[in-house]
Amino acid sequence: MKDIVARQTAVTAVDRIDREPTAAELEAIERELPVILAGVDLLDAQIITLDRIPTELDQRRIRRARRRVLAARRALANRSATGHAGGAA
Repeated sequence: MKDIVARQTAVTAVDRIDREPTAAELEAIERELPVILAGVDLLDAQIITLDRIPTELDQRRIRRARRRVLAARRALANRSATGHAGGAA
């Protein structure tokens, strides 16, 4: 039998473990924050219905949360496509 060993070095460099995020990374997180928050709202709406049959109100909440996620993703994609870093449209 042949031994299977890793032929590549670790993906994460050792010197990057204990560092703070760069300004560019923080800016990217801030740009994507509406998408992240909308995703959290959708997840919350879905978690509520895990142990029961969703009521009409639950279904509406999930639909609204899905629409918010899609709208936030669309806004982020449009901002990226037009080259705007942020601000009002």
